[in-house]
Amino acid sequence: MTEKVSVEALLEEARLAKAMPPPEERLRLREAAGLTRAQVATAVGVARGTVLAWETGKSDPTPPGRLPYLRLLEGLAELHPAPVDPADNPIGALFNDQPYGTAPAPAAAETPATAVPAALTGLETLRGPDGRAIEGDPGPCVRCGVETTYQSTDGRPLHSGAMCQPTTTAPPAATAPTAVAQAPAVTAPAPAAAAPPAAAPVSPVPARVPTRPQRRTKSAERAQADLMEVIRDAVREEAERAGGDEEAAAVALEKRAVPDVMDLFAETRAGSRYEYTAYPTLPDILHKPTKKRPDEIWEARPRFRNPDYSMRAARADIKVTALDTNAAYLSSMKCWLPIGRLEHTPGADGVNPKRAGVHLITPAPWTHPDLPDPIGDRDEPGALWVTDATLRLLLRLSGPRYDLTRAPEIHESWTSGATENFLDALRKLLAAAREEALTTQDALLEVYVKSMYSKFVSTMGESDTNRKIYRPDWMHIVRAQAHANLWSKAYKAHQGGLGIVAMLGTDELHVTGDPWSVFTKGRALSQMKVKYSDAKASGEYMVGRTN
Repeated sequence: MTEKVSVEALLEEARLAKAMPPPEERLRLREAAGLTRAQVATAVGVARGTVLAWETGKSDPTPPGRLPYLRLLEGLAELHPAPVDPADNPIGALFNDQPYGTAPAPAAAETPATAVPAALTGLETLRGPDGRAIEGDPGPCVRCGVETTYQSTDGRPLHSGAMCQPTTTAPPAATAPTAVAQAPAVTAPAPAAAAPPAAAPVSPVPARVPTRPQRRTKSAERAQADLMEVIRDAVREEAERAGGDEEAAAVALEKRAVPDVMDLFAETRAGSRYEYTAYPTLPDILHKPTKKRPDEIWEARPRFRNPDYSMRAARADIKVTALDTNAAYLSSMKCWLPIGRLEHTPGADGVNPKRAGVHLITPAPWTHPDLPDPIGDRDEPGALWVTDATLRLLLRLSGPRYDLTRAPEIHESWTSGATENFLDALRKLLAAAREEALTTQDALLEVYVKSMYSKFVSTMGESDTNRKIYRPDWMHIVRAQAHANLWSKAYKAHQGGLGIVAMLGTDELHVTGDPWSVFTKGRALSQMKVKYSDAKASGEYMVGRTN
């Protein structure tokens, strides 16, 4: 007896068997839509690192995440088709039901204008309280495909008002191919070698579409190469001035780190599509009452020590490994930062994926003693001001993927239009310099780079050593993002079967079990290393015996 198979089941099998786009196309589609890896990972149901591995070709999507990821890519491909002819770029053919490497049929002589899909006609531009359109990271407009820095209300690139460029239309009647076709009737036939190729169709795609991203990429690469040379020159200059005294050169590089990194920051912002406010009017909660008293923002800095392991140590010795996060502040520069002056909103009205700032919240009780509280260790309960980085973490943990806590109660906010990539160019530049220092074992370069990113974060608030910027909101957000990143590593360790003994500061995580079954050991930003302290070069100690 033949088993009955549903149509949906056959479609599921067909989708699973469909070829997955190459890694570079996966990356292009995500960036074209303005999505982060974290957003894709949450939607597909995998870890952010898994999406990174899929986009770099380190692994291929597998069930159960493969099918939802393929559906996402198919949808993005409809909104953001490859900006070149598939005959020249066969990657795009994968989403047009074309066998890989086959060119489409030649286009007709006339190409009608492409109608705007009905789903896109109702989109509106994201606007601030002042009615002005908010700019963000550039991307191809979902209506016309031409690059824009404006965003729609659902976060996609969209031209403001009626600024969309006209869609591709048919070529004029009096074109060069028409003139060539009439030529034989007027003059003698030209030699065969001079005849134009018959199989070369006129491409309706304007030349500016494929060339602009290439030009921008090359320009960005040249700019980073130039700034890398500026960094190397600074190290060579101080090394020569110190006459071979490496310690003196290191001290000199640390002293010049703040003005140098601010110059690099200005260079990486050159040519940006929007202006930021370096000295905005800030609410009282972001001002220090006195030099010695901090402002009212809580960064959720952890001081977690698991009391359960102290009790276990009375019964048996437990081996603990102290881990250290690499360049925590450098990684945390990837965060949502408000661009302009902060504006006040009551209740939860200021909470928006495209806005950032600080929020007055009452967090829900944390009921997981084996995991650190994501709000940090507080002395008093009740409402408190937190940054956007902390609030985003709490909202994720209250969502269906984690379901670890209830959503916090939001009382009021001070926010502005924001972007996650504001410091990205500077972060990538310093990350490349750090990687070069580790590869070449250049101790001076490593000291210099570390001083630049750590002092950039610590002095962008109220500091006498940095008068070029006054954004304490940025400083708090970046620091809180480092704490949120550390919490995510603790959760990853817990999910991997490790016990969390302690989580401290921005970069310290103490665990039981084999940490290298969960983390990769090394000095790269995505890796972890052991925390060297005292004579314990291995980073290991026994609870109850040496601690």
